[in-house]
Amino acid sequence: MSLYIENELGGIVKSIMDNYADDKFIDKTDIFNQPDKTAIIDILYKLQEIVFPGFFKSETYKSYTLQAMVSMLVEDVMYRLIKQIAIVLRYNDKFAEADKETVNIEAERLAVAFFREMPRLREVIETDVQAGFDGDPAAYNREEIVVTYPGFYAIFVNRIAHELYKLEIPLIPRIMTEHAHSITGIDIHPGAVIGEYFCIDHGTGIVIGETTEIGNNVKIYQGVTLGALSTRGGQKLRNKKRHPTIEDNVTIYSGASILGGQTIIGKNATVGGNAFITKSVLAGALVRRND
Repeated sequence: MSLYIENELGGIVKSIMDNYADDKFIDKTDIFNQPDKTAIIDILYKLQEIVFPGFFKSETYKSYTLQAMVSMLVEDVMYRLIKQIAIVLRYNDKFAEADKETVNIEAERLAVAFFREMPRLREVIETDVQAGFDGDPAAYNREEIVVTYPGFYAIFVNRIAHELYKLEIPLIPRIMTEHAHSITGIDIHPGAVIGEYFCIDHGTGIVIGETTEIGNNVKIYQGVTLGALSTRGGQKLRNKKRHPTIEDNVTIYSGASILGGQTIIGKNATVGGNAFITKSVLAGALVRRND
């Protein structure tokens, strides 16, 4: 390191430390009471091993039986999940000032409630695998869907995150879906309600907002936005229906934008590529860009 740099370092560090003293939100330094993103992503990968025991296996767990492996995985994930839930519960006003024992008891209850839904979750995820295979002639087997398709991975993560969201667990669901977003380019808010047999083909650039409702047997192509008409109202719009409803058996082709909480795409409708829709579409309709 040069003498010039050595002489400058002290002043730079002091200026940063002085800036920390301004009481800005980003000055927060209590890292031990913040959720651990790395740990949460690791939980997600281990949940993937539980959901797909024959597809994703960790060298960490060596066992002669499937039951023993699942037992070790569930115990590990349960412990890690409880720890992270206990941290994020402090963001809930009800638990902000609660004692540690109360928070831990609630974290344990929520983690158990989540795992009790695992068999049902696996049944729904099975339908997504089938939808991906049935809807893509380029897929030669269902294994290909599970192992390689980014659209399916984004759906899987959303299924997990949505269960945690329904339990009103702060932050963790969003960390999970934003992880999927960062590696797939598919942005699905954990609050979105999505039916069975959901298929995302190609997937890059898809946005699905928090209050979106999607029925069964829906297929979406790349670049689709299911968004709000406007977010200029900011926090005043929280808990209001801002995003569209997509009913059963709808296909939405690439680049389409469907906006607004009152917008409903009726059953069996088809939305063509690059269509811009802010009004409801009748069941069975074909909507094209120039319609």
